[in-house]
Amino acid sequence: MSADPNAEGVYIALLRGINVGGKNRLPMKDLAAMFDDAGCEGVRTYIQSGNVLFRADPKVAEEIPTLISASIQRGFGYEIPVVTRRAADLEAVVQANPFVQAGAETDKLHVVFLADPPDTEHVEALDPNRSPPDEFAVRGREIYLHCPNGMARSKLTNAYFDSRLSTVSTMRNWKTVRKLIELAADLD
Repeated sequence: MSADPNAEGVYIALLRGINVGGKNRLPMKDLAAMFDDAGCEGVRTYIQSGNVLFRADPKVAEEIPTLISASIQRGFGYEIPVVTRRAADLEAVVQANPFVQAGAETDKLHVVFLADPPDTEHVEALDPNRSPPDEFAVRGREIYLHCPNGMARSKLTNAYFDSRLSTVSTMRNWKTVRKLIELAADLD
């Protein structure tokens, strides 16, 4: 990405809770149109669960969570949290995963993306034994999860982290995170 802070960049929006288990149905073509209407370019969706890649200047990108959430509320009546990241930041997220570095099976890994950095005291108050044998590590605005028995049995949920860290989160499996990096390179 250019050193110019006003230069257009590639971003990824991660929506929580759409098209999951038949709830909060939202066609991807409608979602992409919302991003187009918000001033984004090169809009591309990945799978049906709310991953949107786009190009935008930083001012537009900063407003996307609010604009898209409001647009979904108006058009579909759903309250959907939206978390964004610069595509360049996703590569750093991959590099920082302590569970990959420790040799964990990647199909047991997830990343929780937080809308805001959590306060240190909230992070320290998280229960490391909430869901054994699951493990988590908080690094900035991400929480890395290693869930050996899968997410279906884990108590490390968005609701848990949202309530304890006073922020909004959305989760992606490791395969999706890696694919988003690959797709973002095509928009660059």
